[in-house]
Amino acid sequence: MAATDDATVVAVPPFTEALRAWLKIGLISFGGPAGQIAMMHRILVDEKKWIDEQRYLTGLNFCMLLPGPEAMQLATYIGWRMHGVKGGLAAGLLFVLPGAALMLALALAYAAFGTVPLAEALFVGVKAAVLAIVVEALLRVAKRALKGQTDWLIAAAAFIAIFCFGVPFPVIILAAAIFGFLRTRSATNPPPNLAISHPVPLASTLRTIAIWLAIWILPLLGVAWVFGPDHVLSQLAWFFSKLAVVTFGGAYAVLAYMAQEVVQDFGWLKPGEMLDALGLAETTPGPLILVTQFVGTLAAWREGGGSPVVMGILGALVTLWATFAPCFLWIFAGAPYVERLHNAPKLKSALAAITAAVVGVILNLTVWFALHVLFAKVDDTVIGPLHLHLPDLSTLNPVAAVLSALAFVLLFAFHRAIVTTLAVCGTLAVAWLWMGAGA
Repeated sequence: MAATDDATVVAVPPFTEALRAWLKIGLISFGGPAGQIAMMHRILVDEKKWIDEQRYLTGLNFCMLLPGPEAMQLATYIGWRMHGVKGGLAAGLLFVLPGAALMLALALAYAAFGTVPLAEALFVGVKAAVLAIVVEALLRVAKRALKGQTDWLIAAAAFIAIFCFGVPFPVIILAAAIFGFLRTRSATNPPPNLAISHPVPLASTLRTIAIWLAIWILPLLGVAWVFGPDHVLSQLAWFFSKLAVVTFGGAYAVLAYMAQEVVQDFGWLKPGEMLDALGLAETTPGPLILVTQFVGTLAAWREGGGSPVVMGILGALVTLWATFAPCFLWIFAGAPYVERLHNAPKLKSALAAITAAVVGVILNLTVWFALHVLFAKVDDTVIGPLHLHLPDLSTLNPVAAVLSALAFVLLFAFHRAIVTTLAVCGTLAVAWLWMGAGA
């Protein structure tokens, strides 16, 4: 049930009014988690005054501790505080569904027409812009996360582990969490207006967990029963359910791990297509983790059998369910305990260490992106325990290099929006194709 104390909610709106606000947020939630969190703060805290500053920040800290898209989970948490479970469902679903519908249309179009020269040229520009966007994300996260020498060392160790030795992303996150939990941090008293809420009955929490585990898992078990455990839809259900548990740090951080599995192990996509997926996610509203929907659509389109369109839609639905159903489990089970985070310094320390490790993982992603954007051939080289990605320098793509440089200028010098940068680079790439065809 929603909390309604005065310190939490300044003015609880009617549910219909909240629905309109959540739909508006879902339609304009561009710019990744940083932009989405800032936009929700402006609407919900500053303009509508539905939740106060301290509660908003406390909810954000809680959501950053969870796997999954923090902005979507923050919306779910605030919706829960105002109107209980129905409010959380409305906020979370409306945050995701507009972008998911658009992403499905784009992924189906990509699956059908993605190899035509015009589309290939467009995505050269998109990839070039995404490279600059990822660098900007790296710098933004690093500035927020790396507060001291220890954090810098954690980030460096994470980068070396994943880039040089191929250590899986979940292992890095687990190691960082254990280190942070064991690291000594002095306890602090909670702010006076965040007194610990009344104890939550354990039976209530266990009931919530059981209900949402069933909602998450049973439909996916049904998919495996209908199509068989070896079908691509069943593989998608298992893979993205596993991914939902380890997606700390959002889409940028998990993409390197996901690409390793999707490209190298399953063979569902090519390396360049992962860049295209992120480029599409950048141009649509909603969580960037919708990049997983693109993967599910293409994998089922290509390997599902039967009608490619039907299978692509089913792949998208299975992936969405496996990715986002767990988010409601985390929020509805953990929300009653949110204010206790201020009296749990070890949990806060674990979160800080995870965030520092994510910086190293995003740096790895940045290097991985740069190599595959700028060079047509990147070799996987094994030297003893080292697993390195080394480019063939003779395969440098000059168009991608020029457009990447332009994207950096647009983002860092002129501070243009992400969508503007993507549009400019994509348009110039298409124009370059036309000029080449006319020459």
